[in-house]
Order: sequence, then C-alpha cells, then structure tokens
Amino acid sequence: MENRYEFEKRFKEQILKCSRCGFCQAVCPVYGATLRPALNARGKMLILKEVMEGKIDLTEDLVESLFQCTTCASCSINCPSGVEVPEILKIARKDLVKEDISHPAFKGMAKVLEQYSNIYGEDEEEDFGKQKGGRAENIFFIGCVGRYREDEATEANLELLDRLGVDYTLIEEACCGGVLEDVGYSINKRLVDYNIKTITETGARTLITGCPYCWRTFKNREEYAPLRDKGIEIVHISQFFSRYEFDVKTDKRVTYHDPCDLGRHSSIYDEPRETLTRITSDFVEMEHHHQNALCCGAGGGVRGAYPKNSIQMARRRLKEAEDTGAEIIITECNSCLHNLSNARLRKQKFRILNTAQFILELMDS
Repeated sequence: MENRYEFEKRFKEQILKCSRCGFCQAVCPVYGATLRPALNARGKMLILKEVMEGKIDLTEDLVESLFQCTTCASCSINCPSGVEVPEILKIARKDLVKEDISHPAFKGMAKVLEQYSNIYGEDEEEDFGKQKGGRAENIFFIGCVGRYREDEATEANLELLDRLGVDYTLIEEACCGGVLEDVGYSINKRLVDYNIKTITETGARTLITGCPYCWRTFKNREEYAPLRDKGIEIVHISQFFSRYEFDVKTDKRVTYHDPCDLGRHSSIYDEPRETLTRITSDFVEMEHHHQNALCCGAGGGVRGAYPKNSIQMARRRLKEAEDTGAEIIITECNSCLHNLSNARLRKQKFRILNTAQFILELMDS
C-alpha cells in the first residue's frame, strides 16, 4: 500500500519496531495521570500502525490520543526498540494539521502567533524596568512564559545578573516559535527573522535564555542557524549561573526537578546541581531524577489543551518531592515552575523557586 502520510514515509520502520512491551506505559506521564492505554506511547504506535494498514484514517477521532502527549521523551529513553515517539508524533500531528484537523487550543495558538509576538496574544509586556535593544556582551532572552506568566522568576534572574555585574541587554523579543513544531504547525518565519535581526543588532556574543525550549530552538533549529553562524554562544541561564561562585550557604533541604526540555532533550543535568550543591549541605534527589525524572505535565501543549490531566501529572511529581522532606524545590524552566506551583496543594509546605530566587533570598537574609 502506498504511503499516504508523511509520518509513515519517515517512520514506518520505527512504528513497526514497537514490540508492545509496555516499558513506555510504566513511564508515560499521561498514562500515569489517566490510566488510559490509548494515551501512552504503545497505544499511539498501535493507532498509527492501523492508519498505515488502512484500517483507519487520520480523523478528528484521533486528536485526543495523538495530541495528548507532553513530548517528554521518557518513552524514548526507556524504549528497548529505540522508537522515537515524540518525533513520530510531531510529524503525525503535521499530517493532521494538513487535513485541517487539530486541537482547538493549538489552532488558536497558531492564529495568535500570526498576529502577535507571544503565545498569549498579549499587547503589552512587562519592561522589568530595563532598557531594551542596547549594545552589550550578552542578551537575556526571557521567553513567553517568563515574560507574561512567571515574571517574579524573571525579575530574580535579572536581579542576580545585575548583582553579578553582567553586561547584558534585553530586547523587544518575539516568541522563538519552536512550540509550533510540537503541535503540528511550522515555525513562524516572521518571528524567526525578527528575532535574528533584533539579536544581532545588539552585537552580543552570548545569548542567555531563561526558557529551555527557547534554548533548544536557538541551538538546534535550522531556521536559527544564522545566529550560530555568527559565532553567538547560546547558553541556558542555569549553565550561565554555574560559572559563578555565590558566597551563600544554607542547611535547608533542597531538591531539584529536571525539566524535560533541559534534561532529556538537552542533557543539561549537571550545571543546575553544581550551583545548588555548592550552596546547600542538604541536597536530596527525588526518586526519579536526571533522565528518569517525572514530567511536570506542561509540555507538548498539554497544559493548554488538557489542563486537568496536566495538573494531575504535576501532582504526581510534587508527591515525589514531598517524600524527600525537602523545604525547597528548585527548577529551571518557567513552564515547570508555573505548572508545579499551580498544582501545589495547601497542605504541602515546600516552596517552588528557580535558582536565582533561592540565591537572592539567601543573599538578603
């Protein structure tokens, strides 16, 4: 049978390699929250296999399964057959979008980014009391969530950069556009061209991102190759802070949540921990950490499209944090910070911060 869809042209052999062993089910955050077999990686691969065999078509009926994935890559890490589920699903979603089939939340986001510079469709952004667009050695690129939803975390990052005497500037930034690729749409060239022009005009040699997904997009997407070709170093804020010694100490028990975009997708595990372990004498790991860390439930558009399940995933992660007895949970992703904070129960007394917030509190205590 002739291949009808792009996903089968590119990934037919991988889909057929799925042995239905169930290793992915054991680690899938969506399955953990819902206990629905059609929503784990194995279930999705079976659905796509039936599409390839002509038993079913890509229709609206498949939206809930194929779009309800955080793309956390925990399934891929644990797959003995090496099936790259997130990449397969991204292309299958593109096939659906070509048929004008998508989740309403993602259709809305794509339309918003045709008109606005951010995923929320906000007209005015916080200036954080900083001038924008000046020439400097470094740019701090905040990202949509940090600009419009987690401004306190962003303020802390900027304050710590100031105290360290870092020569940096902000810009009138646009969404990096990478999130569109996760939900079946193409990266927005208008946004890409604007960011490249605005970043290069500052003369900066280092682009520091507050968002792991922005880091991935700038670092890996072909559309942003002009930045890399100009020799601009792209670092995440956790990598940047790990280069500094902070003259603060605490005996508070601290644990760290690995964001999927920073950890499994980018292999940035050590730098955030290096900073924290120099500061605290009582750093503890959760049961699942590094490449096996549980997803917070925010990725892949799930937070916007399936909020109840997203919060349930976050609460599973917070239960692991609670079990460590930690007083402070640190994470270095604004989406994780946002979702975990929204999911925290009143009875849970720990606090959820980014590294800069934690360090500033210690400096000022």
